[in-house]
Amino acid sequence: MRFDVTILGSSSATPIFNRNPTAQILNVNERLFLIDCGEGTQQQLIRNGIKAQRINYIFISHLHGDHYLGLVGLLSSLHLNGRTKPIGLFGPPELKEIIDIQLKYSETELRYPILFHPTQTEQPEVIFENSDIQVETILLEHRIACTGFKFTQKRKQRRIIKERVEEIGVPIEMIPLIKQGMDYTDKNGITYAAADLTTDPDEPRSYAYCSDTICNWKYIDQIRGVDTLYHESTFLHEMLQRAQDTYHTTALQAAEVAREAGVKNQLLLGHFSARYRELDPLLEEAREVFPNSRLALEGHTFEI
Repeated sequence: MRFDVTILGSSSATPIFNRNPTAQILNVNERLFLIDCGEGTQQQLIRNGIKAQRINYIFISHLHGDHYLGLVGLLSSLHLNGRTKPIGLFGPPELKEIIDIQLKYSETELRYPILFHPTQTEQPEVIFENSDIQVETILLEHRIACTGFKFTQKRKQRRIIKERVEEIGVPIEMIPLIKQGMDYTDKNGITYAAADLTTDPDEPRSYAYCSDTICNWKYIDQIRGVDTLYHESTFLHEMLQRAQDTYHTTALQAAEVAREAGVKNQLLLGHFSARYRELDPLLEEAREVFPNSRLALEGHTFEI
């Protein structure tokens, strides 16, 4: 099953040095999830060949402009391009008021419904799930209410060995039961173990998106053991005091979080301060602690 993330924006606060504010597309089995929607997200979708109409769910971490100011424009464009299918929107309760007032004063009535689901920062909660994935909030600490999001694949059924079941002549109606683990007995009384007719499914993978936060270690258990972690890394560690004053994280701290949480595959660094034209120093700093650290550069797709 396809499970990857494409970076649309990796800048903090303002667009600069050809970097755009935060936005990502998570592809889960060809279903698209938009995570944050900074200014310029529509243009980035176009540049990366991603059709906005395919997005059915949007997750907004918090209400600082670099994480949501592209949202109303995107919703308006979907309307102008004839969308009628509902869109699911997850974010802080006040986000609905922001959207409503924009639509009110532009005298716009969308052709499609927005199914709004307010997030909260009191305790983690499962906010979405379907047959492929479950989405849970991650409690972060920023200057305003902020959540991250953890996307975890559902465990799939065992996979049929096509040649084997055809050789035995297994009736097609028995296939779903065998995939669930039931043994098969043929008309001659010969029993075939489900384990001999199937292979193990892929292990479920997980992706944690940690938006703006001070490094307080409180969310470690929520992200423990994820395959890929995206973590804001706004500053080099020499700017630690600035990071703490603004409730952000350094690249070194992001790597320490990844190491402490036992991230299995990779750490993606993002949300880079406008003070850094060159990003290699942040990457080098993180790799000293967590070697498989990578820069979340725009246009790059990372397999989870």
